[in-house]
Amino acid sequence: MPEETSPRRTPQSVPYQDLPHLVNADGQYLFCRYWKPSGTPRALVFVSHGAGEHCGRYDELAQMLMGLDILVFAHDHVGHGQSEGERMVVSDFHVFVRDVLQHVDVMQKWRPASATQPLSHSGGAIVILTAAERPGHFSGMVLISPLVLANPESATTFKVELYNSDPLICRAGLKVCFGIQLLNAVSRVERALPKLTLPFLLLQGSADRLCDSKGAYLLMESAKSQDKTLKDIYEGAYHVLHKELPEVTNSVFHEINMWVSQRVTMAVPRGVPKGSPP
Repeated sequence: MPEETSPRRTPQSVPYQDLPHLVNADGQYLFCRYWKPSGTPRALVFVSHGAGEHCGRYDELAQMLMGLDILVFAHDHVGHGQSEGERMVVSDFHVFVRDVLQHVDVMQKWRPASATQPLSHSGGAIVILTAAERPGHFSGMVLISPLVLANPESATTFKVELYNSDPLICRAGLKVCFGIQLLNAVSRVERALPKLTLPFLLLQGSADRLCDSKGAYLLMESAKSQDKTLKDIYEGAYHVLHKELPEVTNSVFHEINMWVSQRVTMAVPRGVPKGSPP
């Protein structure tokens, strides 16, 4: 008799059959999270996390958006968190973009595309390239400390504040192969900026040691969007704006809340959702 196939497990040895997940085009299992409002969602927001971290770090932000009757969804990118793949290794940066679009497609079978917005911290390169690949597909995007220009300091140091107590954070440092993919992504982002026409909100700290704050100005100058907002650069703030000093974090949450609320109100649904999300 054939041997029973053992269930696929996360890097933390939890069976994926016990967890929300999707299987990408390469057959890799990606751990997913969903924050569902009690009523019918007014919109969808996909959250893209940054390098070395995982989507669970966005629970407070997702809870805030859920309070606006928005369904928030996310997954750990390949090689991150509870998803499969060698830690912080990817064959091509576009794999991240491809997986986001797959997840978005799954969710948009349930909800109109006009009411979908991607939101990112550090994973802004992924979101920018995703939006550029499907012009007109998303109703807006929120970018927190996006990778548009790499900070020269990040070539020798890859340290992120407040990560020490999180077991799902990858602390192996920036691998050469992953660094090459990031540099390739920066080049792709620069070429993609003129293709951006969707509304966006951009938040950036002046003391970001990973993503050069000059990238925020480059994005504002290059994007063709008519509705684009750069909140005054947060002076002295570092990379993780949603987990900064209270005055910074509170301001970031407020700006996102106001901006998303206004755009969701402006969005006109193209249909009535049927069934329920995953």
